[in-house]
Amino acid sequence: MPIMTAEQIDALMREVFPAMPEDFYRIEAVADHYVRVRMPYREDYLRPGGTLSGPSLMTLTDTVMYYAVLAMIGPQPLAVTTNLNINFMRRPEPADVIAECRLLKLGARLAVGEVSMYSEGKQDMVAHATCTYSIPPPDKR
Repeated sequence: MPIMTAEQIDALMREVFPAMPEDFYRIEAVADHYVRVRMPYREDYLRPGGTLSGPSLMTLTDTVMYYAVLAMIGPQPLAVTTNLNINFMRRPEPADVIAECRLLKLGARLAVGEVSMYSEGKQDMVAHATCTYSIPPPDKR
């Protein structure tokens, strides 16, 4: 079961990342080994050609994975990304993007997850990613 709620994760993010914009992302669900986050549509996420940029989707991937890890291990802000692999499947709609992270493995030192991203209201995946996080040893927490 999750150790942290959406509200606790939000509070931790405001504490450790005080410059993070208020409307950055919204956590919509936290469950066992699962987090769903909404990235509100913003024109500054667009790239030439009018589609959402790859870096914005990579940031969303890393963030939802971080939230999923924290939900399960508790407030450990020193957990860090060790690998992120993303496949862009189709052009995202000019809409909010919903990211769902499922942790596939949660060990003492590593967490592995997959992230599926969708344009709001659409069934077809716009991107799929796998991500690995390093969990700090107890003496570094």
